[in-house]
Amino acid sequence: MLKIEKPGLQTTVQDLGRPGFQQYGVVAGGAMDPYSHRVANLLVGNSETCATVEAALAGPSIRFEADSLIALAGGDLSPSIEGERVPMWRPVAVRSGSVLDFGKPAAGCRVYVAVAGGIDVAEVMGSRSTYTKARIGGLDGRCLEEGDRLPAGAPSAHAKQWAEKALSGADGRKFSAADWSVSDDLIPRYRNEAEIRMMKGPQHHWFSEKSRNAFFGGTFTVSSESDRMGYRLKGDTLRLSEPRELLSEGVVAGAVQVPSGGNPILLMADRQTTGGYPKIGQATTVDLPLIAQMQPGAKLRFTEVSVEAAQQLLMQQKKELAELKLAIELKMKGV
Repeated sequence: MLKIEKPGLQTTVQDLGRPGFQQYGVVAGGAMDPYSHRVANLLVGNSETCATVEAALAGPSIRFEADSLIALAGGDLSPSIEGERVPMWRPVAVRSGSVLDFGKPAAGCRVYVAVAGGIDVAEVMGSRSTYTKARIGGLDGRCLEEGDRLPAGAPSAHAKQWAEKALSGADGRKFSAADWSVSDDLIPRYRNEAEIRMMKGPQHHWFSEKSRNAFFGGTFTVSSESDRMGYRLKGDTLRLSEPRELLSEGVVAGAVQVPSGGNPILLMADRQTTGGYPKIGQATTVDLPLIAQMQPGAKLRFTEVSVEAAQQLLMQQKKELAELKLAIELKMKGV
């Protein structure tokens, strides 16, 4: 069991979401930063689909009620156990009774806590992801609260053996981290300014030339009104070349809708299932994790790429994750 001593600002159980139900009006949801979620799971010998704890900005305090193997990936929220810094992007064996705390965000804004065996809450429509607006998934469909207990599943044999060996040589310390980690070229760099690769949206040609140039040539600021549903962006006002109406159609993560006021909204994990606003752009899948880690006030610039280029980027990322999974398995086995 994992016991929540302090809940943090917005701490939930998340996995890769519940695709396949959008046609019925069910939000896909899932981890805001699926890349960090996947890597954290791989580091503890889990399937990428296992549930993790997602914490935003002000992290929780988590007590481990049994010896556990964990990994932290994503935003650096200054994790520590009994005042000692806990390294990220590597496996960490933790003794029973240890409390994981978080401090101020040093980079990014969302951290993923994976535990060997995964967070074993009940599935709803094939997913353990929390969607708070419908009160489904996670723990009672809500953000975690003080006193909550989360069950962990059974770790893989290699993960269990590695953790036991690490703790046996820890000389009484509360945790023992691996002396290896994810390679630097696979660890994202989170900054307050970022260039996001963006494809033209299906209604890009509806906008005036001035607005099209402003979208791909200007700078947008993440508003404080942003949330898991979408990031509201402040920048040049975007206008259609002439009044037009759009029937509601399906939307996906990364779509940039432009309401009548002209301020774009970049849709994220808990986006609605359909939308009737014209879409000027579509962020590449590989860059969505970078967007998810941007705090209010961060600056975004959009660089146009083709659909083919976006597909190549995604295939390359999948290849890198597959190679990382194999490398971690070999490390766990002591090869």
